Amino acid sequence: MPFMCILECSDRSLYVGSTRELERRLAQHNDGQGAAYTRTRLPVRLLHFEQFDGVADAYRREKQVQGWGRAKRLALVKEQLERLPGLGRKDVSI
Repeated sequence: MPFMCILECSDRSLYVGSTRELERRLAQHNDGQGAAYTRTRLPVRLLHFEQFDGVADAYRREKQVQGWGRAKRLALVKEQLERLPGLGRKDVSI
């Protein structure tokens, strides 16, 4: 099953990606075989994931969340869904 995930890097930045195999991909990131962005920010830890029926849906969600700012991503992680509509790209962190 495909997933969209949010990882927290060692510098506290957030990485958003999608994968078919969540555990394997997380291990790859932590082994330095993941995205170029995470390679210099190890270790990473899984903060949030969502499961989808199809790869296209997971990828679409990845792109949506990548367009969000930090505050909105953290609201999703903290399951504060009621806050999402009011949080824009340039909002300060929570």
